[in-house]
Amino acid sequence: MPESQAERIRKTFTARFGREPMLVRSPGRVNLIGEHTDYNEGFVLPAAVDRAVIFAVAPRDGRQVRLLAADLGEECAVSLDRLPKPRRGWADYPVGVLEGLRRARPRLGGFDCAFGGDIPVGAGMSSSAAVQAGLAYALDALFELGLAPLELVKLAQRAENEYVGVRCGIMDQYTNIFARNGQVLRLDCRTLAAEHYPFPSNKLRVVLCDTGVRHALGASEYNVRRAQCEEGVQRIRRAHPAVRSLRDVTPDMLAAVRRELDPVVWRRCAYVIAENARLLAGCEDLRRGDFAVFGERMGQSHAGLRDEYEVSCPELDRLVAIAWTDPAVLGARMMGGGFGGCTVNLVRADGVAAFAERVRRTYRPPDGGPAKVYACRIEGGTRVIARPPVL
Repeated sequence: MPESQAERIRKTFTARFGREPMLVRSPGRVNLIGEHTDYNEGFVLPAAVDRAVIFAVAPRDGRQVRLLAADLGEECAVSLDRLPKPRRGWADYPVGVLEGLRRARPRLGGFDCAFGGDIPVGAGMSSSAAVQAGLAYALDALFELGLAPLELVKLAQRAENEYVGVRCGIMDQYTNIFARNGQVLRLDCRTLAAEHYPFPSNKLRVVLCDTGVRHALGASEYNVRRAQCEEGVQRIRRAHPAVRSLRDVTPDMLAAVRRELDPVVWRRCAYVIAENARLLAGCEDLRRGDFAVFGERMGQSHAGLRDEYEVSCPELDRLVAIAWTDPAVLGARMMGGGFGGCTVNLVRADGVAAFAERVRRTYRPPDGGPAKVYACRIEGGTRVIARPPVL
């Protein structure tokens, strides 16, 4: 039997630091539906998956912190009394968390940490949030800091926003902490209220297919889309002063100003309004166990992202088209900001192997290598999985 990720990281820690650690599992995530809705104060429908970062941590005397990135074979040492400025390397992610924790809980002490796992970087499973929220959770448990779960979420998000410098929303960190086994999480990005819906992992799998494309266009176009949505809101607000974001706009409100809006702006707004409605209807599909209809909504989501929001690319469209030729696939769409990355597919559990083979046989990434396919189970959020024995 192959060695588990947790045992691998535990052995790495004990070999380097000479004692037994506490182990924490911090999962990656997928988003089934609800793309580009977060910054419009809408809804998202993510879930945690069985790929994760494992942390091995133990306290040490003094104020020094030693961080070992096990998968890279690299180590970094910092002092809690003088944390470094961002260096644009892997250490920025954990050090950003230390910066926030040091302010929130001055009694945080020195510690040793080794971490690593099997979340593929760049596949859209949010390995960065797994590192940041997972470390915040691990240190809260190790030092009994008493932080509430939502405090951990917001601290990890600030580390990403302010220290690393990525203006992400809160979905990734929230999912990391609040996800439940065998359920997806509907998050209201305005109020941060959440509700869970069933996802039977014995019947279904979430399968990600990687295009192998990373378009630099994504970041600049993301800002353009935000501005276009805000332009639409400003115009609608003239007639409806209570409107704060596209979350508040009905199809009738948008239709009433169609002639006054730039056609591109109208399409952007139409997509977001429809995507929120799809997501809310999709939650009821899940509650009823109607996964075929839910999968159809995923297909509608991709069409909207491709035709109205215009953030897809030929490689994403190709993978989605391949997925729909497979009888085991119930739903398929692009996932994430767009212009590359992965598709997310809802696949019957007994058809996953054949689907993966179909993708590898019919899709070739730009680098010419085999297509990467990641089959995932839906699992719970970050948790302690082992504590050192009491001597």
